[in-house]
Parts: sequence; C-alpha cells; structure tokens
Amino acid sequence: MKFVTIQLITSVLVFSETAFGRLNERVTARRGRQSSPINRITEGTLGSKAEHNSTFSSNWAGAVLTSAPRGQRYATAVGTFTIPDPKSNPSQGQTSASASAWVGIDGDTANAAILQAGIDFTVSESGDVTYDAWNEFFPTPAEDFTGFPMAAGDSITVTIQATSATSGTVTLDNNTQQKSVSKTLKAPSSTATLAGQNAEWIVEDFSVNGGLVNFVDFGRSLSPNAQL
Repeated sequence: MKFVTIQLITSVLVFSETAFGRLNERVTARRGRQSSPINRITEGTLGSKAEHNSTFSSNWAGAVLTSAPRGQRYATAVGTFTIPDPKSNPSQGQTSASASAWVGIDGDTANAAILQAGIDFTVSESGDVTYDAWNEFFPTPAEDFTGFPMAAGDSITVTIQATSATSGTVTLDNNTQQKSVSKTLKAPSSTATLAGQNAEWIVEDFSVNGGLVNFVDFGRSLSPNAQL
C-alpha cells in the first residue's frame, strides 16, 4: 500500500492562500465539478526526506493500492469515515473552500478511468457548511445523489463494486441515520475502461471548471477505515 501525501505548503496546495477555482461556480454549474487522477509532485523539489512508501501529490491524500496481485484485478473497495465539521481558513479571506472524501477503483497507475463515489464538504463565503454526496465514472463529471441526509459526525460507508471494465455500482450508507443510496454507472466511452489495478481511499482537492478549488480545513475528524 502506498500513502499519498498532500504537502500543506502554499506553493503546492491551495490550503493556505492561492485559489484557482471559485466555489460559487460549483453552485451554479455543478457539472463543472470533477475529480482527477493523481497529480504527483517530485519529492526532491519539496525538500522531503520521507523513507516510507509514499509519494507526494497536489490533489490527493490518502492510501492507494497501486497494483493488484498477479493475474487478478481489484473489483471492490470499501471505506468508512466520519463526516467532518469543516472550518473556513482565515488565510483565505472570505472565499469559499471545499474538499472531498471518496473511495474508488483506479486513478493512480491506471488512470484511463475511475469508478468512485464520496462526499464533498464545503464552507461558503458566509461560513455556511454544506455536504454533497456524489458519484462519478471519470472522465464523466460527477453527479449528485439526492435524498441522502448528512450531518457532521455521521458515519459514512462507501462501497465501490466494479462488475466489468466498463460498469459498476456505487453505494453510500449513512450508518448513523440508517439511509442508503446506490447507482449503477457505465463507462462514458470505449476508452474509459477500468484496469482494476488501483484501489484507494482519498481526500481530494477536486476541480471545478478545470481549476482546483480552495482546499478547506476539515480538521482531524475523518477517522478513516478502509478495506481495499
């Protein structure tokens, strides 16, 4: 298993100051919201001396299995986490900020497609906190689940099941409120096929209309538990 680290410095991630995307675009044009394959950063450029099995990224943080056992593919990934109570970051001024916690198959060493689902957590310019549950068969933009209640502190389980290289089912369970949503997804094109070589649990600085959103301070309350 490889651990992916988002470097919390202004030159790499917009956690501290710089903003590439505006969250109000996400409110008015939800289809512009999209996850992306991992964007690696050369460790040496950051001055890091990490000696464990890790890599650095500008948009992903979490745990990734980067290759399936010989002759096999990853078909299932399950992750449970606690919905955080995100806070606005004073250094970002009064701009909106967001992040996403998700579970998926592929997107690291195999990046033609990602079958994934998760939850976005957002702090608006006025300080209001909202949550969005979503699903995505990358490179198709994410689509929201509806009728799925969420609140800070709820325990969420995300289950990803690839039934073939071009289809799969994603399920979100709110273990606290005893609610569930599920959807079967199809690959958007003949080239967007799952290799089944990666399984991951990720916190992502996602993109809106091609730019990374301001990365929200979500604290340390996610309490992840992944079965990859």
